[in-house]
Amino acid sequence: MSDTTEPGLDEPSLDEQIAAYQREYRDLDPQVEQVVSALGRLNRRMNVAYGRQLAALGISNAEWEVLKTLVLGGEPYRLGPGELAKRLGLTPAAMTHRIDRMAGEGLVTRDRDENNRVRVIVELTDEGRTKWLEAMRMATDFEADLLQDLGNEERGVLGEMLTRLLRRVEHAQPDAGGRLADLA
Repeated sequence: MSDTTEPGLDEPSLDEQIAAYQREYRDLDPQVEQVVSALGRLNRRMNVAYGRQLAALGISNAEWEVLKTLVLGGEPYRLGPGELAKRLGLTPAAMTHRIDRMAGEGLVTRDRDENNRVRVIVELTDEGRTKWLEAMRMATDFEADLLQDLGNEERGVLGEMLTRLLRRVEHAQPDAGGRLADLA
């Protein structure tokens, strides 16, 4: 294990954390704890970095999620609010509030479906797509910097290992979907 103390952090190093855990729980596997603790810390720090990038663009993480979901849906980047809510694990009311805010910011439009006047369609605007592209550029730069010390083969192996871990969690918790709503 290597010490990961960083200046200015009010958090014990991984070594200190694992030693404290072992002191209190003797059955702890330090290798397992190092992996999961490092992944947890990495995830938190990456979320902070991404949040700062989005804030610099004037969008929230919640808005990013909607933009991303529309892009993942493919051209013409349109989905109904119900489908958006389902994909994001939100209530219809929460989705409506989010869409209202984003429409007011010019990131999406909300119009009646020409084929079914009862149905509403949410569509990505040029401004929304521009924000999504800029966020992707910033994230790409950050991620390249993050992985700069790893060679291509190491990146491939790490990606494969993390994907295996993800699949195991998804198999064990198929309904989790990365959301904590079921824990509230």
